[in-house]
Amino acid sequence: MTSITRGLARGAAAGAAGTAALTAAGLVAADRVTTPDGPKGPLAPLGALAGPVSGVAVGGLAGVLRAAGVRPPVVFGGPLLAAAAVLAGAGPLPVPRSGAGRVAGAAGALLFGLAAHATLAAVARVAEQREPVRPPRPAALLRAVALGAASGSRSTAGIAALAATSGPGDRGAVAGRLGGRTGTALSALAAAGELVGDKLPATPTRTGLPALLPRAAAGAVVAGAVATRGGDDPAVPAVIGLVTAVGTAFLAVRARAAAAERLGSDRPGAVTEDALAALLAWLGARRTDG
Repeated sequence: MTSITRGLARGAAAGAAGTAALTAAGLVAADRVTTPDGPKGPLAPLGALAGPVSGVAVGGLAGVLRAAGVRPPVVFGGPLLAAAAVLAGAGPLPVPRSGAGRVAGAAGALLFGLAAHATLAAVARVAEQREPVRPPRPAALLRAVALGAASGSRSTAGIAALAATSGPGDRGAVAGRLGGRTGTALSALAAAGELVGDKLPATPTRTGLPALLPRAAAGAVVAGAVATRGGDDPAVPAVIGLVTAVGTAFLAVRARAAAAERLGSDRPGAVTEDALAALLAWLGARRTDG
């Protein structure tokens, strides 16, 4: 069996695993409701992906590329597979109009991409005889939850915390580059700007696709970067960071609305959320290696 054939087989298995993760999360089933777009919303393309063909095909292509030497890190490979999944499932179909469906579709695609990439990397690492990476420890998973929650509340909170606790010599490209003076200053400036912008009446809701996608991406990237910095495999923490960021974004909107209704103002809830996001970001990114 040639290396390309073996790569195809490993990739097909990874695509099936990503499809299983998507289905298990309930993202496909959640969209099977009547919407202004019809009986199926924007996850209909990903519903096709959940079948036995598209997900396996996307994974198989990734396996062939990996066998040919294309091995992007999870923070890039996962989103690339997500984009390929959408193209494979949707083809030339127009983008549906339902906002909730678009959000669920994007989150589902990212979940598929990260899960498929993580599975492919884990399976291929042994065959490629590369140095194994330590499976994520429970502490790394808890850090991923904290960083995902912080990113769901304030998209720049986890990034700023990672930059403040990292240095140029740290393991991993993300932590190493953010940990420099420029990365630390820019991330702190972005975090401060978000704290101000969050209180403005014209700020769009975080559950809309333009605001939710950066939060989901930040949760995945920061959780994966902190795991890499600590010597853990970043794949599972990245998935946890993504899912937690999306869930927290929706929960925080409801909590803020409830607090505003009770207190008569959104300001107390907003300031409380600022403090919680900062605390969670610090807990997730703080160094414990002495």
